[in-house]
Amino acid sequence: MQWLMLQRDTPDDYCIATGVQYSVRDFVNAACSEVGMELDWQGEGVNEKGIDRKTGQVLVEVDPRYFRPTEVETLLGDPSKAKEKLGWVPEITFDEMVAEMVREDIKIAERDELCRREGFKTFDYNE
Repeated sequence: MQWLMLQRDTPDDYCIATGVQYSVRDFVNAACSEVGMELDWQGEGVNEKGIDRKTGQVLVEVDPRYFRPTEVETLLGDPSKAKEKLGWVPEITFDEMVAEMVREDIKIAERDELCRREGFKTFDYNE
């Protein structure tokens, strides 16, 4: 895809998206599913929590500190220009993308754990 953009005679902006909308909850459910976890969702709005079905532990909570200053109700990318001018179409599904992201995060976590065990310093990616 990148080479298609670079081969254009004039620069332009393209939205690379599926045109299908998913919620943060959809993303969290897909990520948890990838590692064999299921969440029950309780509450609503800022009081909503994702609770591990097996342990009862709260794994996900809404934190208003991360709201955008001008929060919008919905976001949806329109890839029609990229499809029309570049012939671009998505090659993987949402679930495949989330699974790939989870697998890569697990690899990083395993690498960091090995480094710590062997006495090396690692970055702390958490707050």
